[in-house]
Amino acid sequence: MIRLMQAMAGAPQGGAEAFFERLAPALQRAGIAQRTLIRTNPKRAALLRADGVGVAQMPFGGALDVVTRWAFATEVKKFKPDIVLTWMNRASRFVPKGDFVTVGRLGGYYDLKYYRRCDHLIGNTPDIRDWIVRQGWPEDRAHYLPNFVADTGAEPLPRAQFDTPAGAPLIVALGRLHANKAFDVLLRALERVPDAFLWIAGEGPLRSELEALAARLGIAARVRFLGWRDDVAALYAAGDLFVCPSRHEPLGNVVIEAWAAERPVVACASQGPAQLIADGIDGVLVPVDDAEALAAAIGRLLTEPDGARTLAAAGRRAFEDRFTEAAVVARYLEFLARVKR
Repeated sequence: MIRLMQAMAGAPQGGAEAFFERLAPALQRAGIAQRTLIRTNPKRAALLRADGVGVAQMPFGGALDVVTRWAFATEVKKFKPDIVLTWMNRASRFVPKGDFVTVGRLGGYYDLKYYRRCDHLIGNTPDIRDWIVRQGWPEDRAHYLPNFVADTGAEPLPRAQFDTPAGAPLIVALGRLHANKAFDVLLRALERVPDAFLWIAGEGPLRSELEALAARLGIAARVRFLGWRDDVAALYAAGDLFVCPSRHEPLGNVVIEAWAAERPVVACASQGPAQLIADGIDGVLVPVDDAEALAAAIGRLLTEPDGARTLAAAGRRAFEDRFTEAAVVARYLEFLARVKR
């Protein structure tokens, strides 16, 4: 049996953090013996323990954090892992020396100086994996392993809950309210799509700026800022269309979630969505930072329901082929068995 230790030094919310919370229980169910080390977070610890995953919490602070350094080394000594899998630069810096294989997982284009102690690196898109190699990392120690999303299904959230007319076209978008996510572009696109409503689920530093932009554009009455949500499946189910307007998006996990919910997808052609989506087959791609093109694509799908349903069905097939828990866990199990000493 493989003994796997995972170290997650991430924030309370985020795409990588959410996938970690799915992957650790899935590997536990698949028979992997695990111990997880997380940045102090009682909610995350309880979630993992509920699925039978062992957890230790520690600060994962800065360079002078001797508590985490000691605690990490102590956990390694007790658990005796075959493999230590690190999430985030910070977790990778705290890995002690030992008789185990160290694997770093990258969900973006990060400085590899933080991963010097790693024997192998995982990129969660083919482009990140290729980028790792272009930075000089040995090709045989760089690997692509995708994310999976939950296939739970959900009843749609009642539109009345967010003061949205039952018959109005509804666009759903999710993500951190940050410049990379380009919700400003989506708001400018919405200005060109009369009668459509927009739900944006997420929090971040640009919330007040985006609310002000919606007011200036005269669309505030059709935009709902929902904050961070845990019921994303119900959000997808409520919408007619999902839009990912990001100007920088290494993966586009939200695209996979929309596929799982069988919702048509429009995305700007940033790194991740451009790799995931076959334009015109399982989604629609438009140029980054082009509000006019984004509005045209949204308008076309809202007025052509048959075409939208065809895209949504193809997206669902893409999800079933590549991004289910069973498919991705099988790839992780094969990888772990291959790199174990």
